[in-house]
Amino acid sequence: MKFNTVKTTLATALLSIVMGCTTSPTGRSQLILVSGSEMATLGSQSFSDLKGTEKISTDKQTNQYVQCVTDAILEVTPPQPDFEQWEVVVFDSDQVNAFALPGGKIGVYTGLLKVAENQDQLASVIGHEIGHVMANHGSERVSSSVATNSALQITSIALGVSGTANSDLILAGLGLGVNVGVLLPFSRAHESESDLIGVQLMNEAGFDPQGSVDLWKNMAAASEGAPPELLSTHPGHDTRIDDLNAAILQLPAQSRNAPNCGKPNL
Repeated sequence: MKFNTVKTTLATALLSIVMGCTTSPTGRSQLILVSGSEMATLGSQSFSDLKGTEKISTDKQTNQYVQCVTDAILEVTPPQPDFEQWEVVVFDSDQVNAFALPGGKIGVYTGLLKVAENQDQLASVIGHEIGHVMANHGSERVSSSVATNSALQITSIALGVSGTANSDLILAGLGLGVNVGVLLPFSRAHESESDLIGVQLMNEAGFDPQGSVDLWKNMAAASEGAPPELLSTHPGHDTRIDDLNAAILQLPAQSRNAPNCGKPNL
């Protein structure tokens, strides 16, 4: 391939990257190269796959509880530009986890409800996961993969080597492993940003934001032997708790008018 063609390809890729620069809800600079509608489609497809492979809880009380907390958070969540309806599904699993995919798809594992001891703590998780969607973290991660792939493909063109697409990168961008039921952590920056968005949402919805701190104390107690912060993509428990305490001090006072969702006995 001629050198001029390589220069043109490189210039096009660089222009796309520049045009893809945007800002998150907290003012952080982001690289977004994948449209929100495309991400919503990918998220919906992956969620459909999950519902086909993971065991869905049929316990009425548990489902009502999770839906009640989620609905309260969604009432104060700004409308999203790429989808209209949010959907929450409770998966019957001992995993202490939850997630939200582009397209407004929220999954909560019953194992989480044993660590999130009350509705305020559950609200902190739901708000956090919604924060990932609001801040386009999935799209940002996919875009980073696309940008990296583009650079690699440009190098391959210059060397006369054909490149291949890697669909695993798209799943990773959604926070899913190659086996769709495997959840992957977001980066520290994304996790910290979602913590801040989540605590703001739960406070506005009338939940006690102190529940977010209590939750991570529970998480720390439940995860003895976890790797140190420098070896993990998640912020360390102490860092997370300190950051949340600082954020809570900046929150406007709200009346505690959250609904009584009635946690089930597990």
